[in-house]
Amino acid sequence: MAPRKSLVLRNANFRALWLSATVGVLGTAVASIALPIIAAVELQASDFAVAALAGMTFLPWLLLGLPIGVWVDRWPRKPVIIWSLVGRILALATLPVAYWLGVMTVAHLFIVAFIAGLSAVFFSLADQALVPQAVTKEELVEGNGLMTASGASADAAGRGIAGWLSVVFGASNSLLVQVGTSFASLVAISSLKLTEATPDRTERHIFREMTDGLRYTFSTAPLRAILFNAALWNLGGSMVASLMVLLIIRTLNESEIWLGVLMAATSVGGAVGGLSAKWITEKLGSGPVWRWSMVPGVFGYASLLVMTPGTGMIPGLIGMFVMGVSIALNIVVGTSFRQRVCPPGMMGRLGAATRMVSWGMLGIASIIGGLLAELVGIREAIFIGVCLAFAAPLVALLGPLRTVRQLEDLEPEESTAG
Repeated sequence: MAPRKSLVLRNANFRALWLSATVGVLGTAVASIALPIIAAVELQASDFAVAALAGMTFLPWLLLGLPIGVWVDRWPRKPVIIWSLVGRILALATLPVAYWLGVMTVAHLFIVAFIAGLSAVFFSLADQALVPQAVTKEELVEGNGLMTASGASADAAGRGIAGWLSVVFGASNSLLVQVGTSFASLVAISSLKLTEATPDRTERHIFREMTDGLRYTFSTAPLRAILFNAALWNLGGSMVASLMVLLIIRTLNESEIWLGVLMAATSVGGAVGGLSAKWITEKLGSGPVWRWSMVPGVFGYASLLVMTPGTGMIPGLIGMFVMGVSIALNIVVGTSFRQRVCPPGMMGRLGAATRMVSWGMLGIASIIGGLLAELVGIREAIFIGVCLAFAAPLVALLGPLRTVRQLEDLEPEESTAG
């Protein structure tokens, strides 16, 4: 019997979503390295500003995620993705132009990062809502695994070249890569032929729908446990991630290239985790994989504390790879479960409410990390972040899902909630 073709080859709609998301991640990865380098090197911003900048792209989730989730459930998702990409392209293009004219400021950098993050809210919620419509329930783990793996691979490639691009061409000029990849993502999503369900046109109240989304997100023990696990990890982990540029460039006096290499190692690990998620969950069960996945991730982040210049960077390289594998496994299992149990008409609101809490932590954590860097020092702030991240696996190991072997077994009971 011939082996079954990959989901990317046999499903044209999934392929369009996969291509759009993957090339978009490539550009976003370059920008994620370039933006803090612009602040730290080209603009000589304070430690607080450099760390807090990382949170600007996630702050829209906290401030506007819920109403955007309602709108995404009301509108056809494909046009939402297209217009979000147009907004991202226009905003990012202003930074290289400002650099060429010599008028770039830290405030301009923060505004563009916020707008890019806002466009990402629309893009991510609409994209996530389309995936369950493009594949069957049985294909969700495979589809999310491919999305996670290819996204992590693109992220690794983008972060890997970002440091080099920043050194050779300048960090501001390297943002042109994301402008180009956003355009490529626009072309890919335009080929999507999926027939979407007609949105409900009856009169509805936005605040009631926002409340419905929050209520559904907290309505069952599995959804609550997955949410708290992600939120705690993002709170501690994002503090660490936002301080990496300061640790490498200002504490260890290493090149921007090392920043890209370390972040690329995370993404390579993410690709490995995403590709192996289906096999590992089939062998061990989705419950144990979800509960234990973040334990090695904590030690991965902790490896940054023992790094020294030169070959002393290698422990961090290994640690970030391990962290990438861990987080990818956790994301694939958690996302697949939410997509299985959530009604299609609730997907935007569930995604918004979930990410308002979990991704909103990324914005808060970066600001806290910047403050701690100023008050107690960069290494000390990273240590605090690692300790906070350790609370995430504790929630999984000691919480209500501590004995569940297959999260999918909970579907029949939980899928009617809300």
